[in-house]
Amino acid sequence: MTDQIAQSMPHDQLVEQGQRKIRWAAAHMRLLQRLRDQFRQSQPFARLTIGMCLHVEPKTAVLCSVLQAGGAQVVITGSPGTTKDDVAAAMRQDGIAVLGQQSDTGSIHLDNIHQVLTHQPTLLLDNGADLVATYLAGPRPWQVIASTEETTTGANRLRGELQDQVPFPIIVINDSPLKLIMENEHGVGPSIVEGFMRETNLLVQSRRFVVFGYGSVGRGIARRLRTLGGHVTVVEPDGVRALEAVLDGMRVLPLEAALGAGEVFITATGRGGVIAGDAFDRLPDGAILANAGHFSWEIDLAELRRRAAMVERFREWVDVYTLQDGRQITLLARGEMLNLAGGGGNPVETMDIGFSLQARSLAFLAEHYRELPAGPQPVPAEINAEIARGMVEVLSRR
Repeated sequence: MTDQIAQSMPHDQLVEQGQRKIRWAAAHMRLLQRLRDQFRQSQPFARLTIGMCLHVEPKTAVLCSVLQAGGAQVVITGSPGTTKDDVAAAMRQDGIAVLGQQSDTGSIHLDNIHQVLTHQPTLLLDNGADLVATYLAGPRPWQVIASTEETTTGANRLRGELQDQVPFPIIVINDSPLKLIMENEHGVGPSIVEGFMRETNLLVQSRRFVVFGYGSVGRGIARRLRTLGGHVTVVEPDGVRALEAVLDGMRVLPLEAALGAGEVFITATGRGGVIAGDAFDRLPDGAILANAGHFSWEIDLAELRRRAAMVERFREWVDVYTLQDGRQITLLARGEMLNLAGGGGNPVETMDIGFSLQARSLAFLAEHYRELPAGPQPVPAEINAEIARGMVEVLSRR
């Protein structure tokens, strides 16, 4: 839903619209519904506050309600451009503290992160390591006992810039093979391609795409594009992943050659500065840029703006930059996650498995945090096995 529509809609109508979306998601998130019943009995989060940074949309609302059923007080903020304002209004109606709205800028997002931490949460559910990094950087008059991390981007930060700084255990949900297979490859990948088609109204067939990164998200994007008839080039410095891309029928090129070989360029690395600096000089006239990573930093937006003589918004999520040399470059979803900024994100069932991993991991941490080492670590094998069995059962009943 667009900012303009949300701003003009009466509050009661906004809440009702958000509630309908949440009910639809809840009806199809069967694993989370089972966990709701279990948590209501066991109360794993009694007297605990869970601080969350996660995209505010219907499936996230279902997760929050499950944590509430387990006794948690929940406070959450989303990410710039991805908050669904009607869903946020409905969540507030249900007693969840939701900070932010779809129009938030990066600086407002950081303010929201600080506001989440003023609630002194005991457990964190993080997305991009924003909560953890901010907690570590500031005064800490209370103790966070544990956290989960949703994304590749956050895992990279925890194992890079924040390495050896975290004094509590963090379960990295993105390390789970279930999330990599079902959510990233079969959820994010196809929904990014759908976002491209929806926002541009352009064909995939015979168009030349360059996908940066051949992890589970990049693999899902590339395979869906190729299935639809797109010509796909992959940029992947890891030799094993590059070989996998070639065996999947993709062309693999180094960055410099790939920049001149495509029409549509999609970043999916979880790292900053993928398209930056002189890379803009090599892009062809008419290039379309999109991002699948958690942060918009994969495309150097400041450099793109610096080189622009004019920017024109053709559609809500389609901006055309006319550069000083006359070339035009189109940016989709303002560099934010294309599937969430302009649309509904991943399919409901793929998030059912990912958010079930989140809920079970948080319950595990609440019980066992004293026994676990500090820092990032994988989802426990028993949780992976439990969630996998549950999803097989759900999908096999159809």
